[in-house]
Amino acid sequence: MSATARTWRLPPLTRSEILLPLAVLVVQTVLAVVLDESNGVRPDAVGLVLLTAGAVLLTGRRRAPMATALAVVAVLAVYHTADYNHLAAVPASLVALYALALSGPQWRTYTTVTAAIGLMMGIMLAKDDSNTAWDILRNGGWILAVVVIGDAVRIHRQYVAAIVQRAERAERTREEEAARRVAEERMRIARDLHDLLAHSITLIGVQASVAAHVLVEDPELLDGKGLAKTLQTISDTCREARAELRTTLRVLRGDELDGEREPVPGLDGLPALARAAEAAGALVGLDYTTAPQVPAPVGVAAYRIVQEALTNAVRHAPGCRVRVRLAADARRLRVTVEDDGPRPGQVSADTSGTTGYGLVGMRERARSVAGTLTAGPGPHGRGFAVEAELPFNQGLENGG
Repeated sequence: MSATARTWRLPPLTRSEILLPLAVLVVQTVLAVVLDESNGVRPDAVGLVLLTAGAVLLTGRRRAPMATALAVVAVLAVYHTADYNHLAAVPASLVALYALALSGPQWRTYTTVTAAIGLMMGIMLAKDDSNTAWDILRNGGWILAVVVIGDAVRIHRQYVAAIVQRAERAERTREEEAARRVAEERMRIARDLHDLLAHSITLIGVQASVAAHVLVEDPELLDGKGLAKTLQTISDTCREARAELRTTLRVLRGDELDGEREPVPGLDGLPALARAAEAAGALVGLDYTTAPQVPAPVGVAAYRIVQEALTNAVRHAPGCRVRVRLAADARRLRVTVEDDGPRPGQVSADTSGTTGYGLVGMRERARSVAGTLTAGPGPHGRGFAVEAELPFNQGLENGG
């Protein structure tokens, strides 16, 4: 029972909900005592009780404005019917109707006000006073003025609230858009660094492990010129990786260095990728039948996809044969990279047992130009195959 009572207990009245009715009560009492009897007889004990009740009822004007207005009108109707001083009861009725107009809606407010004015006219017409018409116009004018003011304040508050809500929604949208752009930029940076570093480090690791194996396991087969060539290849790979990393960092920093920038990788960089993969032990065949004009974004996406596919082939299928085919028509570029799996006796260079981001990065590269990419076992059950279709039109839009 106590829990139920606590659930239905009304919250306590606020200071403003108490002070305004108290002020109305003071004003009405002063008017009832000070005003002469030209506007009705001076209220007796019953009249003062009715005035007090009308003021006390105003404490509910914010929580139940309609019920409060009806209750105040009913109490003051009894007061006016007894022909007590009419001006003394005006403050409570005006406050009640103002609160009703402030809460809205309009149809309810003006319907209630019309009924209140009709009730007031009936009471005044029953007095048979020569000033009845003037009193009706005067009191009705006050009521309408207060109601119009309350309705205008309500509309203004709604307008301000709508502006604030739109501003907050726009701010949330800007924050969400900024967060989305940051997430996309972080993903792009991670993808670029992965494509660059994973390729270079994989080639260096494979070449270094081969040289170390020869030095430790078969020193009699040591070929000074071959070792020197391997070390030179490692040095060249490091130099190329450093140059491309410098280019990537310049783009991230927005630093053009007086307009001089390294060229963006494209299809013309595929032979260098093939040579680097061959230096790591793979046999790479390039098959070009591409159109002469390939949009730069499509060329970059194709370069990165081939780069990652060759990296995976060198890492997971050492000594394999890789075939890279590029074919283009008027609308798209098709990229196919297939390997036939590791040579017998070769061990994968990836012994970490962890899943990388290579396939994810290739799919993101394809999606960046509205393309598609599939990857899986090779067509004859050996090796691995990557196929991508990169449309030209979307690539031109993204690039432009």
